[in-house]
This record gives sequence, structure tokens and C-alpha cells, in this order.
Amino acid sequence: MKAGRKRQVITEKEAVLMNMLWENGSMFIREMVDIYPEPKPHFNTVATTIRILEKKGYVGHEVIAGCHRFYAIAERAEFGDRTLAQVIRDYFGNSYKRAVSALAEEEKISAQELREIIDLIENKENSK
Repeated sequence: MKAGRKRQVITEKEAVLMNMLWENGSMFIREMVDIYPEPKPHFNTVATTIRILEKKGYVGHEVIAGCHRFYAIAERAEFGDRTLAQVIRDYFGNSYKRAVSALAEEEKISAQELREIIDLIENKENSK
């Protein structure tokens, strides 16, 4: 993402397109529509969404034979961290404890995984 640009919220549909670009590299709109999960959106819907991502500074394009081929500017790792922070802020009152508790209650995380997370935190604190 361009330095100094304010981070903006990304929608679920925008995230689908970003994942396509990260996994497949540069793509034309038609290619995105072809691999889009069902129900497939209309070509114009994908074109509009990709242009919004471009305005946000997450996507760029190059012109090839008169057609636009789009590519990700934002890096997946930076994007994923921000998305997780947004989810925790928006759905868990900015409480990571509440987020982890919800995962445990829904049996989405095991006691062993929690122990491994605690070990990571303790090792990081001890290395300071």
C-alpha cells in the first residue's frame, strides 16, 4: 500500500478479489469472474469492485492490448493483520481475550493450541 495513505475498510466481496490476485497474480476481469465462487457476480459488478479497490490503493493495473489487467499492490500479510484487527475491534469490542474465548467456546481452538500461543507470548517476553 502507498505510504501515507489512510487504511480503509475492506468488504467481503473486495476480500474475495484480493485473495484471487494474491493467489493467481495479475488477472483480467473476465478471469476473475470465471474463478469467482458461486453465485458468480456479473462482469460489471466485479469491474466496479476492482475499481473501488484501485481507488483505495490496494490494486493497480496495466494495459495489455487495450484491456486492463489488475494486480495486488497491498501485501497479503499486512492486509491480513489489519483485517484481523478490524474483526476484533468490530465484533469483540477490541478485546483479544473475548475473541479467543469465542474460539474456545465454539471449539475452534484446542487447549494444545492455546498452550502453544502462551509459549509464543512467554518466549517473546523473555527475549526482550
